[in-house]
Order: sequence, then C-alpha cells, then structure tokens
Amino acid sequence: MPGPNEYFNVPLRRVAIGNTDEFRHPGAIKAAVAEFISTLIFVFAGSGSGIAYNKLTGNGPASPGGLIAASIAHAFGLFVAVSVGANISGGHVNPAVTFGLFVGGNITLFRGILYIIAQLLGSVAACFLLSFTTGGLAVPAFALSEGVSVLPAFVFEIVMTFGLVYTVYATAVDPKKGEIGIIAPIAIGFIVGANILAGGAFTGASMNPAVAFGPAVVSFTWANHWIYWAGPLVGGGLAGVIYEVFFISHTHEPLQEF
Repeated sequence: MPGPNEYFNVPLRRVAIGNTDEFRHPGAIKAAVAEFISTLIFVFAGSGSGIAYNKLTGNGPASPGGLIAASIAHAFGLFVAVSVGANISGGHVNPAVTFGLFVGGNITLFRGILYIIAQLLGSVAACFLLSFTTGGLAVPAFALSEGVSVLPAFVFEIVMTFGLVYTVYATAVDPKKGEIGIIAPIAIGFIVGANILAGGAFTGASMNPAVAFGPAVVSFTWANHWIYWAGPLVGGGLAGVIYEVFFISHTHEPLQEF
C-alpha cells in the first residue's frame, strides 16, 4: 500500500534560500528589470484608469460604471504585463505571487526579494509618471470603503489573493498544465478583473502589495496600508502551500474499471 507521501507533498519541503550572489547574477538582474517594467505597465494602466475616471466625473462618487472600468483596465493590463514578462522572469508582477511561489519551492528567497524590490520600484515609478503626465492629478490610494471594518477587509484580501495565486499555480506552474499554460496570462487577468468586481466596492481589491504601495508613496496615504500587505501575502502563501501539498507532482490516473 502506498504511503501518504506518495499522494501529498510535505509542506515547505522544497523551500530554497539561495545566496546573495543572485543579486549580481546577470540572469537574475535581467529578470528583475523585467519585473520592474511589467509592474510599471500594469500599475500605469490600472491606477491611470482610476485617475481618468476621477477626471471625467469631476472626482464624483464611485459608480458601477467606474467599477467595471477598473476591472477591465486591470484585467487587460495584467494580461499584457504577465505576457511580456513570462519568458524572462515568469511574469509575477506581484509580491504575493512571488511569495506564493517561494513557499512552494519555485523561486529562491534571495531571487524573490530581488523581484519584490523591482515590483515595488516599478509601481512607484508608474505612479510618479502618472502624477507628472496628468498635470499633478491625485493618484488614488487604496482605502477601505465606508462601513468596512479591518477584519473583514483583511479576510477579503486573503480570499481574493488566494484565488489569484491558485490560478497562477494551476495555469502556469503545475507541470501537468499541458496546453492550458498557453492561456495562463488570460486566466490570471480574468481572475483579477473578476475579483475587482467582487471586492472593489469594499477594499479596492488590491491583491497585490506593489499595486497598493506605489499610490501610497506618491499620495503619502498609509491608513490601513498593512491590510494590503498582510492579506495578499497570507492568501498567496496559503495558495502556494495548498497547491504544492495536494496537486503538484502527483499522478491523477483514473481508477481501473473491472
């Protein structure tokens, strides 16, 4: 009879630390630059859509139309950002994705740190560029909607990011993905767009610490900012551990019929 380890991976058994030489390795530096550019593209489009909405409405109240516009802009922007970075860095574009891949043993700690630094810098650069190119219009920072308390918002970000990183594993990381890997950037963009429709009216639906960090730096707005780090990192980490434990490198052969 096969043992349990033949069906389930041991949690965190593949975690790798790496070494500081990765900070100087040409391949790692090239990948970090790709993450910087991909994140800049994504945040410029996503946050830019928010600025455009505010300009068109005279900073009017949020509306269903604005929520749909934000969902589409982020879905399309992320689809492109993941696609252009996929063959260089893997197209993480999100510290929560990088962390989720780290706990699953798919990236070393030191390379992950390099990626996260690049993602944060890309977001900040995008927000400064938006401020400059729009003539100093405010870059909207993420904030909880009226009536939304901290704990539900924290859980909301966990659940949404879990769905995002689980999608990344299923469509881009799993070696059994086969041809479904071709549509990975589309699926990743779609889940982010769908989650914005679900959570945008409550937390802004960040799912990405870098996306929240750039606007916070430029607008210097830090209220409840920790939620946009802790929630996505917890959700991304859970998705990485669960997918790694239950689904990676296991055979799923159909039962023999007698």
